[in-house]
Amino acid sequence: MTKKIFRSICLVALLVFFSSLVLIMGVLYDYFSDVLLHQLKVQTNLISQGVSNEGIRYFDGLYEEHYRITWMDASGKILYDSQSDSAAMENHLEREEIRQALAEGYGESDRYSATLMERSFYSAKRLDDGSILRLGTTHGTIFILLLGMSQPIFLVFAIAIILSVVLAARLSGKIVKPFNTLDLDNPLDTKHYEELSPLLRRIASQQSQLKRKEAQLQQTQEELHAVISNMKEGIILLSADGKILSINPAAAALLENTDFTAGEPLSASCQNDMLLQVADSALLGTPQERTAAFASRHYQITASPVLSEGNVSGAALLLLDVTEKEKAEQMRREFTANVSHELKTPLHAILGYAELLKNNMVKNADICPFANKIYTEAQRMAKLVEDIINLSHLDEGAGDMQFEPLDLYAVATSAVRSLSPEADEADVTVALFGDPAVINGIPQLLSGIVCNLCDNAIKYNRSGGSVFVSIQDQPDKAILTVRDTGIGIPPEHQEHIFERFYRVDKSHSKQLGGTGLGLSIVKHAAMIHHAQIHLHSVSEEGTVVTIVFPKTVPSH
Repeated sequence: MTKKIFRSICLVALLVFFSSLVLIMGVLYDYFSDVLLHQLKVQTNLISQGVSNEGIRYFDGLYEEHYRITWMDASGKILYDSQSDSAAMENHLEREEIRQALAEGYGESDRYSATLMERSFYSAKRLDDGSILRLGTTHGTIFILLLGMSQPIFLVFAIAIILSVVLAARLSGKIVKPFNTLDLDNPLDTKHYEELSPLLRRIASQQSQLKRKEAQLQQTQEELHAVISNMKEGIILLSADGKILSINPAAAALLENTDFTAGEPLSASCQNDMLLQVADSALLGTPQERTAAFASRHYQITASPVLSEGNVSGAALLLLDVTEKEKAEQMRREFTANVSHELKTPLHAILGYAELLKNNMVKNADICPFANKIYTEAQRMAKLVEDIINLSHLDEGAGDMQFEPLDLYAVATSAVRSLSPEADEADVTVALFGDPAVINGIPQLLSGIVCNLCDNAIKYNRSGGSVFVSIQDQPDKAILTVRDTGIGIPPEHQEHIFERFYRVDKSHSKQLGGTGLGLSIVKHAAMIHHAQIHLHSVSEEGTVVTIVFPKTVPSH
């Protein structure tokens, strides 16, 4: 912009200079021509006076190089000429200034010579005797005048050029300075030309909109960064050539490399072939979803190509931890198989005994034992179904059950009392110790916890053995402990006994009528109460199960 203004100012200055030069030269030329004609007229009058008085003798010894003097009679015949032979000269009667002088007494004219590049001026006066005196002089044309004045003109031109350049540079800088000093962040606070006000108001409005958009974008970016950084799922963004554009901490930790940098190829640091295959497929435009193992855990890898105008411009990889889902699916399959197996065995026994009774293939003396078998197996099935229903209810969180203040010692007392027949039948002594301990809990679940633990302690005890139930009340918690003197649990089985349908001795458990779900129910009920379970068991010596209940369990 500065250069354009500079050139414009210089061009205007030169145009003004040349226009002024032409105008001034034209005016001066006309002025000097008029002055010359006036002088020529004065000279003509003076010489005519001398010729009138002295005649041709006036011209004796007269020499004038700047003027041409011609004297002729009334017929146009040349009587005297200061520069040519009068006898050889042609008749001048047809000359304009001669005709005008004959007619009016005085005449003047000028003629232009293209050959000599001169302009001739003539002044003629009629004398008293009728003769004509004419004076003539030459004057250069305006081009000759310009040529003669070329040196001063060039000097003035050079000065004009220098002044134009200097002034143009200063003016262009001064004109552009307000533009260069504009504060685009606060355009209306800057001194400016009034003509720029609409533009600056528009810039201010756009700056305000840009700042709002920038703030929104920054906030969105920070929120997105915070979300992605704190996600447990891994996220990797790749460019079209397989280089990492972004990777969140979860993905970096999963790939056991926290030094990933933007622009680094994924294949340079990742050693998981499945992840690389899925990424390559996505970069070729084909979405992929696979499951891969990372550090003993299973992750679902979802790779999607990122398209821009129909072309693949990158890929997005999402890594979801599906270990628990896989375990849950495995547990569901095992649970279904176990339920089918547990139900099929008593059901086949019932069908077998019933079929014998139906076909009258049973002696009268065996009818009662067969009926007792059918009753026992049916009761076992009912207990199994009841436990499955209770466990399913606990899996759903038992949201329909209400927490209320309960005395854990009173719950234990009721459970021990209800199990007295089983204890007497197994020749096991059950003793309850402790103090009242009020906690916030669900009556059905707490009763189920105590009953299941005591029932197991009785079933897997020895004849003449003991079960000790104690309740300890502490300021912030209550502790339930069930200790028996039974067969104990081998170390290799201790971490599995809370799993569904898990039995240490399956044949012995079935003989005792166990479903394999009791401890699973205890575990889930304890989780709902935010309680912690501790197990200590020595094979052939006994088992101690301790459950610590917090007193500040939030109510549902």
